[in-house]
Amino acid sequence: MLENKAKPSFALPELPYDENALEPVISARTLSLHHGEHHAGYVTKLNQLAEGSIYAGRPLDEVVRRSAVDPAAKTVFNNAAQAWNHDFYWRSMRPRGDGMPGGALRDAIGRDFGGLSEFRTAFTKTAAGKFGSGWAWLVAGKGGALKIAATDDADTPITAGETPLLTIDVWEHAYYLDYQNRRIDYIAAWLENLINWEFAEVNFNAV
Repeated sequence: MLENKAKPSFALPELPYDENALEPVISARTLSLHHGEHHAGYVTKLNQLAEGSIYAGRPLDEVVRRSAVDPAAKTVFNNAAQAWNHDFYWRSMRPRGDGMPGGALRDAIGRDFGGLSEFRTAFTKTAAGKFGSGWAWLVAGKGGALKIAATDDADTPITAGETPLLTIDVWEHAYYLDYQNRRIDYIAAWLENLINWEFAEVNFNAV
């Protein structure tokens, strides 16, 4: 008799583009390992941890928020938040990105940073200055005020009630095959060629 196994609570989302679509900024080899090994590993581990628990079958963002305030669920949080952060990171990029933010987001960047050039300078400083592993984010707080934030390891702004608009992964596995220790070059290439302002605008308009 075949064993009737329950469907896992969480699935690895497909990339929103082909693995080679971000070259030469991010190689297909890096994207394959990053998505197919690192991201997939977080999803696999999360399914193991969630099975039979209060987290099974719940939306991923809810698991992140609930486990963040549960000291006994630190491992659940780490894997859930990393799964959520990575999915957000993939969508923060697009082939032939950059361009200009539009509409209300463009106005907010001018208001809160002084302009797109000033935003890029501030974002680069935060992302390059993040010690160790983590993320740099463009986030909107209450009322739509923008700020740049850095988080450690698996931490994410959604646990603080903020709305992420974009993120860049500055864990070494995100760039080391292509840039070795030159994180600043990875950040510059990301901002100049991959940043997905359309995705950021959708997120901002939902605030």
